[in-house]
Order: sequence, then structure tokens, then C-alpha cells
Amino acid sequence: ESRGSPQQLAERYADLAASHSEALRQREEREWHNARLRQENARLRLENRRLRRENRCLFRQALLGPGPDKPPADPGEEAEALRAQLGRLQEKHRRALRHLRRCRAAGGAEASGAEEGELEELLLEEDEQP
Repeated sequence: ESRGSPQQLAERYADLAASHSEALRQREEREWHNARLRQENARLRLENRRLRRENRCLFRQALLGPGPDKPPADPGEEAEALRAQLGRLQEKHRRALRHLRRCRAAGGAEASGAEEGELEELLLEEDEQP
């Protein structure tokens, strides 16, 4: 009973080798993408911790009020400054969500440099704010 000619066996072997190579390439690509996502996740966790600390500090300051060496702030002025800060934070939040949606929609496709740098730009802007 024959299992095929040598030519058929050679073609089958070549097909199997090509399939194996493609599977290895896809696996490497997934591993690389997962490594990028882990890095991004770690960076976002650090940023989240920093923002939580900043929030706690801001709430403490708001609860304690101005220090003894600071005159009481004008409530209208303070409210306006808080509204402006809230607007900036809401816009940053919207931009971060858009970035995350694009990353999820890409689903493994490499993000462009502009998309990759957008979140970093937001974080740099955050650090520059008084």
C-alpha cells in the first residue's frame, strides 16, 4: 500500500514546513504584542498610583484649607480655577479613552507613532500643569 509518490510527500512536507513557519511567526508576533501591552499596563499602573496620590493630596489641601501663612482664597476665583482644571482633566480623559479605544480596535495591529505618543503627550502635559 503506497502513501504517495516521493513528489507528493515532498510537497506535503513543504506545506507542513510553511504552516509551521507561519505559526511560529504569528506566535512571535503575539508574544511581542503582549510584551508591549504588559509594558503599557505597567506604565499606566504607575501613572494611576501617581494620580491617586495627587488626588489624596488635593483633597487634603481642600479639607484643611489655606495654611496660616496664606490668606483665604476668593471663593469665586477658586471655583473658576477648579472649573478650568476640571475642563482640562475631562479633555485629557476623553483623549485617553479615544487612545485606548484605538488600541483595542487595532487588536494586535501595530499602532502608529502618533497614537503611541498621544498618551505620553497627555502625561507630559499633566506634569507641566501647576
